[in-house]
Formats: sequence, structure tokens, C-alpha cells
Amino acid sequence: MRTSIRTAGAVTLAAALLATACSSTEAEPGASRTAPVALGNIKLVSYTGCDDMLAGLRAAAAKVVGPWGLTGPQILSMEARSDVATAQAKVAAPEHSTTNVHEAGVDEPDLVKTDGDRVITVNRGVLRVVDTATRKVTGTLRLVDAEQAWAPADLLVSGDRALVLFSGGGIIPFGAVAKRPVSPGPRYVLVDLSGAPKVIGSLTPNGSHVDARMVGSTVRVVVRSQPEINFPDLGPDLSENERTRRNAEIVERAPIEAWLPTFETTDAKGATSTGAVTCDQVTHPAEYTGTSMLTVHSFDLSRGFAGTAPISVAADGDTVYGTGSSLYVTSNPRWWWPRPIEPPVIDDVPTATETPAPPATPAAPQAEPTAAEPTPVEPPEETEVHRFDIGAPGAPRYVASGKVPGRLLNQYSLSEHEGHLRVATTSTAGQNSSSAVYVLDADTLGKVGEIGGLGQGERIYSVRFIGPVGYVVTFRQVDPLYTLDLSDPAAPRRTGELKITGYSAYLHPAGDGRLIGIGQEASEKGRTLGTQVSLFDVSDPAAPRRLSQMFQKDSGSEAEWDPHAFLYWAKTGTAVLPLTVWNGGEQVNGAALVLRIDDSAVTRAGTVVHPRPKPAGDTRFAPYDPGIRRSVVIGDSLWTVSDLGLKVSDLNGLADQAWIPFD
Repeated sequence: MRTSIRTAGAVTLAAALLATACSSTEAEPGASRTAPVALGNIKLVSYTGCDDMLAGLRAAAAKVVGPWGLTGPQILSMEARSDVATAQAKVAAPEHSTTNVHEAGVDEPDLVKTDGDRVITVNRGVLRVVDTATRKVTGTLRLVDAEQAWAPADLLVSGDRALVLFSGGGIIPFGAVAKRPVSPGPRYVLVDLSGAPKVIGSLTPNGSHVDARMVGSTVRVVVRSQPEINFPDLGPDLSENERTRRNAEIVERAPIEAWLPTFETTDAKGATSTGAVTCDQVTHPAEYTGTSMLTVHSFDLSRGFAGTAPISVAADGDTVYGTGSSLYVTSNPRWWWPRPIEPPVIDDVPTATETPAPPATPAAPQAEPTAAEPTPVEPPEETEVHRFDIGAPGAPRYVASGKVPGRLLNQYSLSEHEGHLRVATTSTAGQNSSSAVYVLDADTLGKVGEIGGLGQGERIYSVRFIGPVGYVVTFRQVDPLYTLDLSDPAAPRRTGELKITGYSAYLHPAGDGRLIGIGQEASEKGRTLGTQVSLFDVSDPAAPRRLSQMFQKDSGSEAEWDPHAFLYWAKTGTAVLPLTVWNGGEQVNGAALVLRIDDSAVTRAGTVVHPRPKPAGDTRFAPYDPGIRRSVVIGDSLWTVSDLGLKVSDLNGLADQAWIPFD
């Protein structure tokens, strides 16, 4: 199952997060109409020992346990990507593009990587190495059985080491069905690429994958786990109050092992060992729920998993943002909370103030009145932010925690710049919503400044911070593109606004004064009509304007929700994005749309389509997707990737040069 950056938060069912109280303050002029929240430092502290940790976790979890236990989500990973040249890269490697990333120098997982000499892909459970000079597959490594080809996987590559990240549980290594049980969580496989690709190690945490980042050859993997507490079936006759009481008793008897995150490592010979985060490596905020743990595993790809140094925080997490020296993990409990909807009008159904008469029954003993069932308390709509210092090798160092009102869209809602973290969120109160940008001190995550009142009645669809400037797109029926001046962290201000139909779901810088937007055109009533690519002139912050637009009716692009599907090669002004076109609800095209973007216009250069031979074998478990998903530039060629293979095209003119099928 593919998950997207834009929608990952919306589909994530998150457990109740850190229930940190908030206080109101007087609104500043021009601030958001939503109630402001004090953004103080939420300091994390270490437990004094395992006994202290167990007592604290038991008490916190017992307060929030419900009639069905510690029900909570499996976080769907947000795929994010990068491709950073390493010291091992060959000097003679052809000039090549890198995967579209949020921050330069910070590598993120994706399904294809290149160093100019090689293209490395992971597809349907198989890793392939392709030589770019001969355009031949030089190495193939199957990592899971064909029946598990559905398993989503991404890559991180440093020199001759590749890390394959299987983000879902239930993964069995290829050829090991009879030897090893199903993986309880994500599985990270280390592959040696120096000769024929071979597995030299694996890491299997017991939890759910959140995301990963790599700086140099050091990887930080973020995993979320819930306590392993067995709540027995209490039968249908107990009230919810009684269920909750009994479940709280079970929580208060749970051992420390129920909370401590565990993991398994395997070496090149297949020998396995198990480990757990120790109590002295777990920290917690003053108030927390005890329903989840965030664990950061750190290791150097050149050394393998032997140096894994996990640390944990008694917190939740669903979004990761990284720079060269900082790792931020955020969470918002309201992503999983049911949104208010208008109740349907149904005849013969009592209103909220009516109580239907009980059915007639034979004479029976009068039941004792029971206490009213508790009404679930909706968690506050606010986002927790935790910052870790990753500037040195080994385990990261916790720096600070804080919170902001509202919810994030994705990692692009975060940006660190000159000692400050900018955070864009949308806050909703009933049917009303508004967005804001908060500026926090990166050392304390205390608030320095804010600008609110963006898109009243709308929500954020895309954000991009470029140095001291911010761009925010909100949408409901029209698309206001806001330009923000963030040069003074204490006094950010809105400088301009552009209203057009439709919206941009992803914003990409295109040189001085230019911004590319990928999203959907829409009618004046807000009905989406098809993919649009816009070129904006933002050279005058007070008067942003759209210079050009490409529109494809009845279409969509993966780049709208996953920026790593978008390629912009500034040298030639070439932009490439996957495009799927529908006709009457039926998919008729899954091509790569190639555009030329200059200083004033967006024009079509053509499309690339892959051959579609009928796949051999049984694909019931994982049907082939013939659509093109990624593209890279190597020298004067455009390489495109689908489930069926790699196609090489002339960058100028798009003439076919080679087809490399995935056997």
C-alpha cells in the first residue's frame, strides 16, 4: 500500500498523544482568530530507573485506558526521499539529478537512487543494479518471496552500501519461510553492492515505521511502538465503565517489558540477536499518556547494525523533518479523531432530546442504575514538536520539545532557518478553520513570533519555506497563495496574496523570483477538474502572479501528494511528473509528462510511455502497476521507472534509447 506525504497524516490513526495542558493568552493584532496557545518549552526528563519508569508508565496509561484497551493506530509511513553524492562517488560519474528532497544534504528513502554510474531500484521485493554506461542489469537480489511483492520498500544508498526499508510488518526474508517467523514490524535490510548484491545484515524493530533520514552515511530511523498488553475479552454484558475499570487494573499490573521497545538484528551469516532499549535511554515529558514510544535507531551504513544506538521518548509521532544537524519528530492526536459531520435526517429516529420507550418485558428484577458512560474527551488540536541534535555520530541528543496549535500538513510545513523553526498549521473549531505560521526558537522551541488569519474557512494544501520567505497555499473553493516575510522572526508578516481557482499541492523553487506549483485545477465551486502545473512570479512579494499554466483534464499526478515523484532539472528547465488520465472513470494512460519551464512559460515537451507486455506468473497478490512513478536525469538522458522496467530517452526530443525490462 502506497502512502503519501500529503495524506499520510489524514489517514493515520494516532493514539492519544501527550495531553499537555494549554493556556490562553491575549491575541496579538493580526493573529489567527483561533485561540492562541502558550508555546513554552516542554522539557523531557529521564527516569531515575526502571522502577520509576514502570510506575510512571502504568499510571499514565491507566488514566487513558478505555473499554477496549489501549486502542491505537498503526502509523502509515510518509515516504520521503533524497539522493546525496558521497565521498565514495566516482569523479568521472556523469552529471545526474538527485531525488527531490526537502533539505539539501539530507538523504531520505525512495524507490530509486543513482550515483551517475549506477541506477539502483527496489521493485516488487527485488533490488536491481543497472550500469548506466551499458544500460544492462548487473546485479539482482530478491529480498522477499513473490507472494510478498506487495510489500512497500524504499532505498538509502551510501557508496557500496544500500539500506532497503520495508515499512510494513509481516515480512519474511526470501528463502527463509521455514527458518524464521513473520516480522512483527518494519524490516531494514543492509545490502553490499560492491560485487553481486548480497544481504549483510538486517534490523527488525517491534513497532511501526515512521520515517528515516541519512546525513553522510549515518542513518536515523524513527519507529513508533505501543505497549504489548493483553486485554482479555470481557464479554458483551459488561458496561463500558466496568470494562475501563478492569482494563486499568490490567495496565497497573503490566511489567516494564510491555513498554520497552525491542528489536532484532541479523548479521551476514544469518545469526540473530535481540535487544531492547534500556530504561536509562528513555525520556518523558511532564505529562504523557503512556500509550506509545518513539524510538530513534542510529547506525552508520559503512559499519552495519553493530553500532545501533537506540533512544526512546514516551511520546507519539507521525511526521519527521531533518536537517544536517537536527531531527524533528512531531505528532498531532486529532488526525485520528472523527471529524464532525451533519447527522443524516432519518424518519422515525428519536432526536437527541427524546428517549425511546423500552420494549415490554416480562416481570423482571429492576436493574440497579449504573453510572453514566463517560463521554470521550476530544484531544486538543495541537502539534507536539520534539527536536534532537544529530550533529555528531551515534545516538542523537535530545534538545527540546514544544507545541503549536493546529495540525501539520506534512514535513514541508516545517523549516529550520538561522536558529529558528517555522511551523505552518491549520486549526479547526467546529466548521471554522484558519491557518498560521509560528516561529519557534530552535534551542527551546518556545514561540518567538506568529502570523495567523491565513485562509479563513480553508485548510493548508501546500507550504514551502525558502530562506526568509514562506509560501502557503490554502483552499476550499479558490486557491489563495500567500507570501510571507519571515526575515524578522519576532514579527513575521503577510506581504502578498494571489487568488486563483484550484490549488497547488506541492511548491517547488525554480530560481530567483519563480515558483512552480503542482496541483489541481478546480471550478469556481471548488470541484477538481484535473492536474495543473503553474509558474508563479514571486519576485515582488506584495504582488505574486501566475505567469503560465499547464492543465490536463480528468487527470492526477503522484507528485501532488508525493514530491519525490517530481523532477526539476534546472540546467535545461526540464520538469517531469507522473500523469494518470482517466476516461469515464477508467485509467487510460500512465505516462511521464515532460515539460519545459523557462522564465515566463510552462510548455509541453511530450510524454514517455513504457511498453506494457503482459506480466508472466501469478500477480493476484500484487498486480503490476504500468504507470511511470519516478524519473532521473543522467548525462543527456532521461531515465523513467515503472513496475515493468526502466526506459532511457533522449532528454532533448525524448527519442527512445533503451528499454530495460524487470524480469
